[in-house]
Amino acid sequence: DSSQVTPATLYYDAHAEEWVPIDQDPELKIVLFPEKKKLGFRSAPQMEPLDKAQSPSAPILISDMLAAAEGRTTETRGNKDPQLAMARAAGIGRWGAIFALIIAAAGELLPSATLIMEMDPLKIAVAPLVLLGALDLFIAVILALGVVVFYPFVRFRAALGFGFVGFIFFTHGQSDMVLALAAGSIGLYCCTAFVSLVPVILSTLLAVAGFAFVSWSLMS
Repeated sequence: DSSQVTPATLYYDAHAEEWVPIDQDPELKIVLFPEKKKLGFRSAPQMEPLDKAQSPSAPILISDMLAAAEGRTTETRGNKDPQLAMARAAGIGRWGAIFALIIAAAGELLPSATLIMEMDPLKIAVAPLVLLGALDLFIAVILALGVVVFYPFVRFRAALGFGFVGFIFFTHGQSDMVLALAAGSIGLYCCTAFVSLVPVILSTLLAVAGFAFVSWSLMS
């Protein structure tokens, strides 16, 4: 402040272990001798007359905003909300899992209809397919009510059903039933895992076709 230090003043550089002028250190020079900003005049903004005629425009309605968000207008037709597409795919997967479970329950319950009509708990307890069919029907009803938090249990059922029933088919040498059951179980699992349209459709077809073949074989 008192102008006793100039750019030619020496200072001790600890790294170089010598005295050097301040001019040789640009960073230190900027700190000690900051450049003063030049003052100037700001150009005056252009003033527009208040009585200038405004171009008429139609009011924006809530329906127009919703249509734009859903990609149903000319300007936003190609910009669809990915969240809506994911929700639509998840809904297809949920109904695909419901239909697959109903088909599986039909093949597990209908061949034992006489046993079920007797309402004997001891006989039903020793019929594993009847118990699995009742479980599949219960899960289908829960999913139809929209309880998607039940998905982890659906995946567990897909793995358990393939492991338990698949072992029964394997011990009886029914390799075609094992493959169909594997396809249905994998499809059922994937119906609750994917949120893209194409994988969900393929998973639904795989689950329905696999369980349909198993049910048809059990009832024939």
